[in-house]
Amino acid sequence: MCARLLQRINVMLLSVFVWLYACPGFAAEQVAETLPNPDKPWWFWPLVLLVFCFILGIIAVLAGVGGGVLYVPLVSGFFPFHLDFVRGTGLLVALAGALAAGPGLLRRNLADLRLALPVALIASACAILGAFLGLALPTNIVQICLGVTIILIALLLTFSKNVERPEVKKQDFIGKALGMSGFYFEESTGENVEWKTHRTLLGLFLFIIIGIMAGMFGLGAGWANVPVLNLLMGAPLKIAVGTSKFLLSITDTSAAWVYLNKGCVIPLMAIPSIVGLMLGSFVGVRILAVAKPKIIRYIVIGVLLFAGVKALLKGLGI
Repeated sequence: MCARLLQRINVMLLSVFVWLYACPGFAAEQVAETLPNPDKPWWFWPLVLLVFCFILGIIAVLAGVGGGVLYVPLVSGFFPFHLDFVRGTGLLVALAGALAAGPGLLRRNLADLRLALPVALIASACAILGAFLGLALPTNIVQICLGVTIILIALLLTFSKNVERPEVKKQDFIGKALGMSGFYFEESTGENVEWKTHRTLLGLFLFIIIGIMAGMFGLGAGWANVPVLNLLMGAPLKIAVGTSKFLLSITDTSAAWVYLNKGCVIPLMAIPSIVGLMLGSFVGVRILAVAKPKIIRYIVIGVLLFAGVKALLKGLGI
C-alpha cells in the first residue's frame, strides 16, 4: 500500500514540477513554431498528444521498450513540434515511468543500488553534457544524428538476445571494489539467485556514451542500459531491467534540468504526454496477459526504422 501511494505521489510531484518550472525563456522565441496552426483551439494539440501517448503507452508495454525511445522519433517525425521541445518532453516521459516503477523495484530487490550508483554518477554527468551539446548544435545536425541513432536502436532490438542468467566465472577487481554483486529472490523457482559483474571498466566507459546520447536526444536510455548491464557486465536480466529503470530516474532528471532551464518544456505538451503514456501503460499491462508481445515487438522495430529514416531525411533536407 505504501509503495503504491509513493508511486502516485511521484507522478503527481512530477506533474507539479513541470507546471511550476517550465519557464518561457528560450521557448518564447519558438512558441509559434512549436504549436502550429493558430486557427485551431488551444486544446487541439494537447488532446491529440494525450490520445497518441495513450496508444504509445500500450504499445511500449507490449513491445518491452521504454516510452521515451518511441516518443521522440515518432513525435518529432510525425508532429509539427520543434525538436527541442520534443526532446525535453521525451526526457520527462521516460522520467515519469521510472518514478512510477522505482519504489516497487527497490522493494523487491530488483534494482540494486551498488550497481546503479557508480553507473548513475557517470551517466547523469554525461547526460548534462549531452543536453548542452544537443541544444548548442543546429537542429538539422541533431536530426541527422537522431535518425542514425534510432536506426541503430532498431537494429539493436532486432539482434540482441538478452540472457536471463549470464555466467560470470570470476568478478573483476573494479566490480569487487565497487561491491557490484548481490542476490535476488526468483519467485518462479523459489530460490535466491546470487550474481556478480565482470568487464566493469568497459561497461562504465559505455555509460559515458549512453549518458551523452540520453541527454542529447531525450530518449531515456533503457534501450542501451539493459544490454550493457546484462550482456556485457553479466547482471541477470531481472536485475539489469530493474536497475536500468531506476537509473532513468537519476540520468533523465539531470538532463531534464537543462531543458527546463532553457525553457524547452511546455506544460501543454508535457502533461498530456505523461498522463497519456502512464494510462496507456496500465492498460498495456492488462493486455499483455493475452497478447503476443513478439509480434508487437517486430512491429515497433519496423516503426522505429521508418521513423529513423524519416528523421535522417528531414535532417538532410530531403
